[in-house]
This record gives sequence, C-alpha cells and structure tokens, in this order.
Amino acid sequence: MKADYIIVGAGSAGCVLANRLSADPAISVLLVEAGGPDTKPEIHIPAAYSKLNGTAVDWGYWTEPQPGVDNRRMYQPRGKTLGGSSSTNAMAYVRGNRLDYDDWAALGNRGWGYADVLPYFIRSEHNEQYDQLDPTYHGTEGPLNVTFAQQFRTPLSSAFVDGCQQVGIARNDDYNGREQEGAGLLQFTIRNARRHSTAAAFLKPILNRTNLRVITHAHTHRVVCRNGVATGIEFSVGKQPVQRAEAQREVILAAGAFNSPQLLMLSGIGPADALRQHNIDCLLNLPGVGQNLQDHVFTGVSSLCSQAVSGNTSLKPLNQLKALVQYMVSKKGPMTSSPLEANAFTRVDGATDRPNMQLHFAPVHFGDDYTTDVYDMATYPRTDGYTILPTLLKPKSRGWVGLRSANPFDAPIIDPQYLTHEDDVRVLLAGVRQAIAVLESDAFSPYHQCLLTPPDRASDETILTHVRRQLETVYHPVGTCKMGSDELAVVDDQLRVRGVDRLRVVDASIMPTIVSGNTNAPVIMIAEKAADLILGKLPVYTAEKAQSAHGQL
Repeated sequence: MKADYIIVGAGSAGCVLANRLSADPAISVLLVEAGGPDTKPEIHIPAAYSKLNGTAVDWGYWTEPQPGVDNRRMYQPRGKTLGGSSSTNAMAYVRGNRLDYDDWAALGNRGWGYADVLPYFIRSEHNEQYDQLDPTYHGTEGPLNVTFAQQFRTPLSSAFVDGCQQVGIARNDDYNGREQEGAGLLQFTIRNARRHSTAAAFLKPILNRTNLRVITHAHTHRVVCRNGVATGIEFSVGKQPVQRAEAQREVILAAGAFNSPQLLMLSGIGPADALRQHNIDCLLNLPGVGQNLQDHVFTGVSSLCSQAVSGNTSLKPLNQLKALVQYMVSKKGPMTSSPLEANAFTRVDGATDRPNMQLHFAPVHFGDDYTTDVYDMATYPRTDGYTILPTLLKPKSRGWVGLRSANPFDAPIIDPQYLTHEDDVRVLLAGVRQAIAVLESDAFSPYHQCLLTPPDRASDETILTHVRRQLETVYHPVGTCKMGSDELAVVDDQLRVRGVDRLRVVDASIMPTIVSGNTNAPVIMIAEKAADLILGKLPVYTAEKAQSAHGQL
C-alpha cells in the first residue's frame, strides 16, 4: 500500500496530523495505530479514567529500578488506542509557561518561542469560557473543547484556592492566559460531560475522507530506509504476515517519548554501540536517540476530611452505582469530571523567573500505609480525605530509553533516573512543605480532621522518607528525540530527523526541555505547528489576536 504521508501512532499528535494533512483531498494519509479503536466505555466517562490503567488500551510500561526512590520500579501508563494518552489521561489542559518556549528558541530552535507557538494553541482550541477570559490567549474555532468543570465540583476545590491565597499564592483564574503563576480551577478537555480526546476532536469527524486510511491493531516494526531516505514502514496486524507501506513523501513518527526512539533504534538509527549489542545494522549513528528523558513526578500530602464530601466517599460500591446511573441518565454528578479539581503554579526554593512547583489538588486521599496503588482507585481508602500533589516542574534528573532486544514487541528499557539530581530532591521537599502549609490554612478548617501524610514531619529526612516511598510519575515523559543542533539533538527545528531524508518525529519526544505543566496541550500544539512545517505553510500569524500577542510578550 502507498500513501503520501505515513503517520505512526494515532495519539495526541497523530490524530492532529491526520486531520491537518488530509484536509487537502490531493494528499493521501495512512495512519497506523498499535492499539484498537477507542470503544472502551471507560475512555469516555471522565471519572473512569483510572480504570483504563493496565488494560488493553494501556502499554503498561515499567521503569528499571530507580535508586532515587528506594529502587522501586515505577509504573508508566501510556495510551494504546485511538487518541493515545489523550484517551486515558486525567484531561487537564495546561500549556506550560511562556518562558519554556522562549528557552527552546534560545537553544537555536527557530520559530519555537512563545509568540510563535501561541497561535497554534489558539488554533486547536474551542474554549467554552472564552467570553470570561482574555481573548488574546484563547480560541473558539478549533476542534478541541476546553472547559472548566461544569457539572460537578466538591467544595474542597474552593478551600484549596482560598488556602493557597492565605499562604501567599495569588489567585489566578486562567493559568493559560497572560500569567501562569497562581491558584485556580483546572481546565479540561471535556465536552458535554465526555472526554474530548484528540480522537474525538480531530480524527472521528474526518474518518469519511477518502484520502485518509486508518489501520488499528497495527504494530510498527521499523522504518524502512534506503540510501539515507525513509521510504516507508513495516508493520503487522495481529498474526498476519509483516506488511510494508510505502511513503511517497514522508514517514512521521508520532509514537511518543518511549516508542518513537525505540522505533528509530529498531530501524538502525541511534547510538551505534547500543544497536550492535542487539545485532541491528547501524544505518546512522545518532547518539541522542533515547537520551535526555525528562518527566514530572509528584508525591502526596493528604488530610482526612471531617465531612463526607470527598471523592473517597464516591468510591463506595453503592455510591459508584448511583453516580453511574446519574451520569447515564442526566450527564451530571461526579462521573462528569476529572479526579483532579484545582491547581496552583508556585515558586519554591528561591525560584525567580517562573514557577518550579505545581500543586495538583484532588479531593481524595491515598492512606498512610503505602499500600494504595495511585493508578487504581479500587485500592483507595473509603474514608474521606483530600490531597495536594506537589509536582516537580523543571527536573534536572535525566534518564534514557533503550532497546531490550531487537524484537519490536518487547517493551523498551525505561530508566528516568528519578530524583538522582540533588536539586530535584531539595525543590520537591520545599514543595511538600508548601503543600502542608496550604492544608493547615484556615480555609480548610471546616473540613480538616488531621494531616495524614507525610506521617512524620519532624525533619527533612523523615519527609523525604515519605517522598521516596510514595513518589509517582505524572506520566509526562518527554525529550528522547530532542529538537536542536547539539550532539544529542535528534531532530532539527523543522522536526526532521538529522541525517535521514523524509523522516520526522512529531510528539513529546522532541521537547529539548520539559514544559512547566501537563504535557498533552503542548503535544497538540507541536502537531499543529508540525503540520504547517510539513506542508510548507507560513506560520499562523494572520489572526488579529496572535498579532496583538506579539506586542504584549
């Protein structure tokens, strides 16, 4: 089979690319996805997202033992279905800090400063609260619905925002607007009380295009290269023989921060020594493939709640049944929203130019005996409580992704090296102390029963014992095919793989440095911009709001 463009991965980036590239009926697009269609009911019910972990729609990866967290192996959920992780995540819509993108540009990546990328955030967005926000930063004409929680929110979210103000964190009702710093309610990719993944927003509305072909359950084995040119891919569907698809113009990897570097290495593109270990012919020695892995991590600071208003109450079987019936009948109640409710971006440990700590707030708690699986709500205590999740935004620890074998069905080696840089430990400790102060503020007095975790707050060391036992990923892996021009760069600022023609990477792996916030919205932006780069279009600066942004930034 043949197509002008072959896109590997129908996730947060791949669905956007398929939409934008196939908009021209003269361009043919083949989109291949290792997972199946997004038919699992829990995908579409916002509060059911944790039930997707460890199922057929999750790659279910694990790290190598992590010395920085008591040698624990860390679970790495990754979406394996149409929409990818946008079909399995907590739906938070967070763009990051403007300085994150200015940093990318300062590293020599032309066209990736904040003023350059803002129009692409705007292009993808349909914001339900547009009239209440600064229109310079938001859009209403994009496919992706963005909204604050409309149908359900606990009173604990207001206590969190008020508590942040009481400890000196200003209120901010739009962290995706002019300023990121401050506390406020989260924005979500939810529409009509249903998850609005990139599959729902970008892919399903265009499936009738005759120039677009989507193949699910298609596991890509490698990119086929000839004389330094990517000519297609090899893939298999189920137990069928390996097939080859030919790209008339380009092959685009949109498989994510774990699978895109894995595919490059399986194709003979990567660190030569690592490839030889698995008897893979090295077509191009590109040492940065799989390096520079960065991720956000968080730990829990929890309190028991004196009122039955938290999410733990709703986890009781009878209450879950009632909530499901309410959802099915009226699209109201706790099933309509993400388990996260509010959020704050703050500076700790002397940070100066931008927030280095994110406080996610969830109206549930995990208990204090470390037996709760954060990614499985069936294991959560049924006693009422709430949690602040101090999240390290700009980690200095760097990890890597490698091949376990030459078998494309084997999971890659994932070694994030969490908390191996001493600065990360110090900043996270400061974030925990800030979260404790918020939970002990007067705003929580109507609900506060007792602080549950960290169980021992007598010293930095006892708090760090808790951190190392409970630390988890926020599943924001990035950076393993970094954009740039240094010796570890894998793609240039046009997202073309260095040294291979007609091959690009378009996903979170191209980020040279991790953004200050949840990564799904930035990946969608990257795909929006990449589509213009691929098609040779001029940057999107025609909108009046984008022009005005240049004058303000």
